[in-house]
Amino acid sequence: MKKEHPQHQAFEQKAAGLVELKLLIPEDLFRAWQRCSWLIACEKEKNRTDIMEEMVREFLTKHGC
Repeated sequence: MKKEHPQHQAFEQKAAGLVELKLLIPEDLFRAWQRCSWLIACEKEKNRTDIMEEMVREFLTKHGC
């Protein structure tokens, strides 16, 4: 039996209450998003799903949604 990586298990537990949002963007924006979200996650010592939620909330607030 294959043992799962603890970080993967934590993601699945956290993701249980989340839904996927799919965006179609140019490749350069995708790479920038990946880099930026990873750096922010490391700086703030949060996981990437928390950073994704924070970025979406900030976007919605900025646009009055």
